[in-house]
Amino acid sequence: MNRALRPDAVLIQAVIAGALSFAHLHDLAAAAGQSGWKAWAYPISVDLLLVAAWRRLRVGRDGASWTWFAIALAASLGANIATAGLLDLGHVPAWLRILVAGWPALAFLGGTLLVHTPTPATASAETCPEPEPAPEVQLHRTDTPPVPAPASAPAELAPAPAKSPTPAAPVPTVPAALVDHARAIAESHRKTTGEPITADGLTARLGLPAPTCQAIAAQLELT
Repeated sequence: MNRALRPDAVLIQAVIAGALSFAHLHDLAAAAGQSGWKAWAYPISVDLLLVAAWRRLRVGRDGASWTWFAIALAASLGANIATAGLLDLGHVPAWLRILVAGWPALAFLGGTLLVHTPTPATASAETCPEPEPAPEVQLHRTDTPPVPAPASAPAELAPAPAKSPTPAAPVPTVPAALVDHARAIAESHRKTTGEPITADGLTARLGLPAPTCQAIAAQLELT
């Protein structure tokens, strides 16, 4: 269902201001020697550059957008002031004729830069460095049991040799990075459950050989 258009004071004011500015730019261009359709093209060029700069400012406020917005605003405001009686439109100075004649190239340059220059948000996203990968932790197993020597056949009627005591298993060397990783797991478990993690629970979380996990649990004083 279409709603009826209601008059708006701001919209009416915008239409009036746009019409007056459009007419002033046309009169100034015609006085500067641009006759016929060329005089009507100048107001369109100025307003298009002003709108393009304003749209760019809404996306990202960079210096180029403000520069071209100020140039287009100065052209529109200058035409309004020049046609207010401060300038003899019958005898336009040469410098003003040069500015009017060079405006199309300047407007085309500004519009091209505003459209094809990437916005600040896009440029920052392209230059954002990728996060560095986490350092790899290399594990070396030191709990491999020694290979027993092949038993020789006992000599006949020889006394049985005395049994030597079983050597204690060597304590595996645990890297500091692995200990810090296990400490972080234990701290996370304590914050989540409110209770310290057990040695069996840490072994299940790490998934490493039992002697290595026991050495880590001993360093963290886990039961």
